[in-house]
Amino acid sequence: MRTISLPAAALVTALALTACGANAQPAASPGKSVILITPNPVGTNSFLQLSVKGAEAAAKEIGASFKLYESKDPTSIAQNLDAAVRAKPTVIVGVSFSFDDLFATVPKQQPQQQFLQVDSCAKDQAANLTCVSFKEHEAAYLAGVEAGLLSKSGKLGVVAAIDSPFVHRWIDPFFAGAKSVNPEAIGTPLYVGGNNPFSDPARAKSQAQTLTGQGADIVAAAASGGNQGVFEAAAAAGAKAFGVDVNQCAQSAGTVIDNVLKHVDVAESAALKDIAAGKAGGVKVYGLKEGGVGVNALADDLASSGCTVAASPEVVAKVKQVRDDIVAGRVTVADPLAG
Repeated sequence: MRTISLPAAALVTALALTACGANAQPAASPGKSVILITPNPVGTNSFLQLSVKGAEAAAKEIGASFKLYESKDPTSIAQNLDAAVRAKPTVIVGVSFSFDDLFATVPKQQPQQQFLQVDSCAKDQAANLTCVSFKEHEAAYLAGVEAGLLSKSGKLGVVAAIDSPFVHRWIDPFFAGAKSVNPEAIGTPLYVGGNNPFSDPARAKSQAQTLTGQGADIVAAAASGGNQGVFEAAAAAGAKAFGVDVNQCAQSAGTVIDNVLKHVDVAESAALKDIAAGKAGGVKVYGLKEGGVGVNALADDLASSGCTVAASPEVVAKVKQVRDDIVAGRVTVADPLAG
């Protein structure tokens, strides 16, 4: 959605009329509605696509209308949240850590409104704020195990959107997993940065080219909408890559080993249905044990996934063993967010 400067009343009206109203469910029950606010335009961002999918599915199931408010920067996030609050839907959904500051205050100011934060949780959580988060670091560790076993040079890279504690959940555990099976492995992270770090394939490709130029033969992509640039650079250099959130192996056939999966849509949909049923509040955390994160190597459809790890059964067997060890508590994966 394109954000423009308008007086407050006009802004609310414009947002209510234009914020992807075409996505509304036609057979909604009167008064039931879900508004999803993204921190960036959805575009090719697989994570945001999953969040839309989950919210739409839940809205349809509970007989609610659905509206998507796409933001492009912190200012438009705040404007979209203001518009959503004024619309008084059944639930307002904010996606990612970009809502940490706003959701630390707005839910307390609007105690009659239900809020859901996906993929993070504001501090001093209000009773009317429900949070869904994931243990991405557990799945990233498994991908690292694969990388450590499959790398020939022992040099690994990660192209991440930004340098933040949350994003390091895809970086540090990846390198730790690799070192657990190959102590000599060397990991180097580079960051997309810029004005659009989560959706900039060109900058992501450039960073991946730097890593392959330094000898990295496996580069993990953690750049959201920029991941395709990483895959292109890896393919051109004869290197391999990892994707995130969904199965991205088909985006570069023969290049993508596996993906750090996060079942955002399933967890988000379940939370929305709970809120609609009167079970609001608290934090629901999904890790390997809960089936909220994983890698394609663990899936029943691995053979048809297009992921190159399918050709390495010994690696798949090791990943399953490490998964079992993490679930059983025999292996603990350090969480970069824990400090």
